[in-house]
Amino acid sequence: MSHSYASLLTHVVFSTKDRAPLIADECRGRFFPYLGGIAREQGAKALTIGGTVDHVHLLLSLPPTCCVADALRDLKANSSRWIHETWPDRRAFAWQTGYGAFSVSESNREGVLRYIREQERHHRRLTFQEEFLALLKKHKIAYDERYIWV
Repeated sequence: MSHSYASLLTHVVFSTKDRAPLIADECRGRFFPYLGGIAREQGAKALTIGGTVDHVHLLLSLPPTCCVADALRDLKANSSRWIHETWPDRRAFAWQTGYGAFSVSESNREGVLRYIREQERHHRRLTFQEEFLALLKKHKIAYDERYIWV
């Protein structure tokens, strides 16, 4: 084959350090597009971005040359720096060390887009911790709950 073809849709989730409520409504309107710009710089495409005061979700279309760990490292480092520069009163802002990354088939794309866009409504009845554990279970990822939140 003379060309490479890939569909690498990835649903990523990461939270603020200790799930501190530091992503205020007034920040999100500028912050989410900034995250999309970071993804674009990596050759990825942020198909949608959503979240609440303590975490974000992105559906990314990653290029085959980009690994998830590198993409998330750059997203988190650059966005954290931007938050500090843009809102100096948010010096305490930091991301939790880890993240969740879940592969998404093209047939599930619309469902994941809808899920991410409805984060505010979704979290009226479910905490981030409950949501994250449900995602791990749904994707059959083994975990030890003693080490997830540290």
